[in-house]
Amino acid sequence: MSKRPDYVRPLDVKHGRIDMGHGAGGRAAAQLIDELFARAFDNPFLAQGNDGATLPAPPPGHRLVLATDAHVVSPLFFPGGDVGCLSVHGTVNDVAMCGAVPLYLSASFILEEGYPLADLQRIVASMAAAARAAGVPIVTGDTKVVEQGKGDGVFISTTGLGALAPGVDVGGANARPGDVVLLSGTIGDHGVAVLSQRESLGFETEIRSDTAALHTLVAAMLAAAPGMVRVLRDPTRGGLATTLNEIARQSAVGMHLQEAAIPVLPQVEAACELLGLDPLYVANEGKLVAVVAPEGAAAVLAAMVAHPLGGGAVRIGVVTDDPQHFVQMDTRFGGRRVVDWLSGEQLPRIC
Repeated sequence: MSKRPDYVRPLDVKHGRIDMGHGAGGRAAAQLIDELFARAFDNPFLAQGNDGATLPAPPPGHRLVLATDAHVVSPLFFPGGDVGCLSVHGTVNDVAMCGAVPLYLSASFILEEGYPLADLQRIVASMAAAARAAGVPIVTGDTKVVEQGKGDGVFISTTGLGALAPGVDVGGANARPGDVVLLSGTIGDHGVAVLSQRESLGFETEIRSDTAALHTLVAAMLAAAPGMVRVLRDPTRGGLATTLNEIARQSAVGMHLQEAAIPVLPQVEAACELLGLDPLYVANEGKLVAVVAPEGAAAVLAAMVAHPLGGGAVRIGVVTDDPQHFVQMDTRFGGRRVVDWLSGEQLPRIC
């Protein structure tokens, strides 16, 4: 690897701001990459210093899984997380929901001219910590700068590469009538946390985002009942309701849920009532939905409950034979309602 250039003075992270030179490909851009990004994300693959990373092949018989995501959350910092850790968790989870083990990440940053370097360093540090905690290194990336007023601080796109073991078949088209629907915990935490920060809403109890990397939970579930987990999804934009409608359509089945079984934190439920929101449609970033063959449901649920990220896991319903592909729910009041697709966007810029 070639020797890095010697800069006249260190990057002034405390007082400095992004300028157009940081995206121009010259000395300022190299210094930003070296002293902020490369220092935080340091690993042998990134240290190759090339336009891409040369990576080892997966074990024989494994298939590759590739997932990509863009993160435009507003505000960039919120209770329980920020755009940095969110960008890592979101893509790690997308790979994991395919039943794969996440191996590597790439990251692309679009920075707005004038954005404080101190805030950028905070985001990058959070992103680096999340990647290290997940055991999934950021091995390559890119940075671009747009003029002030043509961005919104920081946008991050991440791509994840994972390995799918032989015999693992997890996908949205695999649900069958009689299968059991499991949920790993409370819903709506992330969306309400972001909205409360955005709108400067003060609640008696702080509502925190649930953002987390779920791949170790997925691994425990797959190991508990091999071949029994048919579908995995993380209910992000559009929430639980939209996710279940997506699965119902993809698998050409229906769903029958029990409202009383779906956990919602009291403070989230109160906030949603105040704001006129339905928690079923509010985004989550650290929860998953699993459709499991009935004979494996008990073992998978036990594995979820035993995991730190699945302690609140519950059975919320079953898959039905329904040519209309409706998601229906028995309400707490003894009635039944159709849980339809989200119409429009309840909470834009939530992830």
